[in-house]
Amino acid sequence: MVPKQYRQLRKVLVDWYQHNQRNLPWRQTRDPYKIWISEVMLQQTQVNTVIPYYQRFLAGFPDIHDLAESGLQNVLKMWEGLGYYSRARNLHKTANIVVNDHAGVIPDSLTEIKKLPGVGDYIAAAVLSIAYNIPQPVVDGNVKRVFSRLFCIDAPVNDSKSHTVFKEKSHELMDPTMPAAYNQALMELGALVCKPQNPHCPDCPLQSHCLAYKDDKIKEYPRRIKTKPIPKYAIAVGVVMKKGKVLITRRKDEGLLGGLWEFPGGRISPSESPETTCLRILKTKVNLTVGAGTFVTRIKHAYTHFKITVDVFTCRYKAGRVKLNGPVDFRWIHLDEIEAYPLHKANHKFIPALRKIMKSSA
Repeated sequence: MVPKQYRQLRKVLVDWYQHNQRNLPWRQTRDPYKIWISEVMLQQTQVNTVIPYYQRFLAGFPDIHDLAESGLQNVLKMWEGLGYYSRARNLHKTANIVVNDHAGVIPDSLTEIKKLPGVGDYIAAAVLSIAYNIPQPVVDGNVKRVFSRLFCIDAPVNDSKSHTVFKEKSHELMDPTMPAAYNQALMELGALVCKPQNPHCPDCPLQSHCLAYKDDKIKEYPRRIKTKPIPKYAIAVGVVMKKGKVLITRRKDEGLLGGLWEFPGGRISPSESPETTCLRILKTKVNLTVGAGTFVTRIKHAYTHFKITVDVFTCRYKAGRVKLNGPVDFRWIHLDEIEAYPLHKANHKFIPALRKIMKSSA
């Protein structure tokens, strides 16, 4: 028997959502394909950033057949700048599986949908509940934060060991009659009201149910464990110039930034200068001997688990034929052609300075 308090909580929450939800493009559809795309994009990425990517992606790949038939490089180019590129690679893999094995229809079974690449508990629950109205509870950062305060849950939200605690609570509160509205309402409450810092408690529809609010402990929740400082690395990148063209290489499809193109580079050794590292990297990674590099610029970029400082050099080709050690493909291109290739954001940051220096030296 579901406690009366939970039934009241569900009703109040869904009523609030129906009157306060944001007008987001993926809320205008029940198409499982479009909802799947939006939920994958929304992982680790803010809503305002996702909206233009979502609209552009669907314009390029209107349905799952279009996505499956496209080349991976086209998909990565469409995804360029959104980060976490394994998401794009998994979208492409999943599209092919769904077209070939499921007649182009995303499965409405928890067991089957979780077999798809990149589809874990959250994506599965979101698609099943929102697209198919199947009662599967979602557990994301917003939900954990809301539950932490609502029930004064001491389990740290950033500890993987705590996931079961929040998942069990989600199952207890799941609304079996309106799962789509309920799940979205819970996430929307975390995004708009129950924020990480300075939550808007006076505007919260669940204020009367919230233990942290009643006990004046809002600032104590959610609990978090301290994390280690993010490591920082120094990188040298070489832009090799030969007969008016520059060399770019493509990373292997797996791993960080898989499948993307870049200018060759690598980590600076403590015993080397950035310039020396640049010459060494070009010799070991692409088998080229180049002249001493000319400094272009220094940029900084942050990934989820580390930060980098990148020193960029232009280098004149002297000798050698490209032989790859690490990258899987290469091109000699005019810099004006660079927009045709999916590059990661760190490279995009220094391209304006590179254009300027190459123009002045032409």
